[in-house]
Amino acid sequence: MTDDRPASQPGSLERGIDLLLALSTAACPVSLAQLCRSTGLPKSTAHRILGVLCSRELARRVGNGYLPGELLESMASRNRARVPGTRRAVLPYLLFLHETTRRTVNLAVPSGLEARYVERLYGHDRVRSRSDDVDRAPLHCTATGKALLAFDPGLRQELLARGPFERMTSRTVTSLAALERELAQVRRHGVAYAREEYTEGVACVAAPVFGPGGRVCMSLGVAAPAHAAPLAKLGISVRGAAQAISAALLGA
Repeated sequence: MTDDRPASQPGSLERGIDLLLALSTAACPVSLAQLCRSTGLPKSTAHRILGVLCSRELARRVGNGYLPGELLESMASRNRARVPGTRRAVLPYLLFLHETTRRTVNLAVPSGLEARYVERLYGHDRVRSRSDDVDRAPLHCTATGKALLAFDPGLRQELLARGPFERMTSRTVTSLAALERELAQVRRHGVAYAREEYTEGVACVAAPVFGPGGRVCMSLGVAAPAHAAPLAKLGISVRGAAQAISAALLGA
């Protein structure tokens, strides 16, 4: 006796998961038509579910397309940003950098379109920053953020697609062309700078840290009072420490 009952149709949860999976690898906004082709969902259904996902920050609308939402990116970055054994490999270099510079040392990972500080060692002559209470900061106006952007094409494209950059101080770089020129310099020299672009009175220098796969996974930075920050000298120390951490992660 054969069962002629129709196969059960996927519910809203399964359809939402299909859309999230389709978005998960997107480096640039994906149109509704593209999502419908990859998931087989009708446009009206996909549009309705995407509206719910956007309201919950699991997806977001960028122009005429969609990208993973900040909540989803943040959840994913907690797992992907850290290589197993990272803290054990990294912490000695953070302590050494702190002792040699006597300044605040920050270790950041990408979290959505922000840099999330996962380790912070505060030094002498500590300067207050906007990020102190939240341990997060924008990518476009911080040294740690620029170090991540410069070496992550997908993250860079996502930020540029997001729209205009918020001005945090009178020194914040808000021009797309100016930021692109600065990121090219970061790639050339391996060091990023932010001079009172996020917080008045604070200057920072940072360098990228690469994981075992050769992709940037973190950035290492030092913050100091803008009036007394020898950025070029600090840059040499930060870049050397970041390179040592990258080598340690490769060995791990």
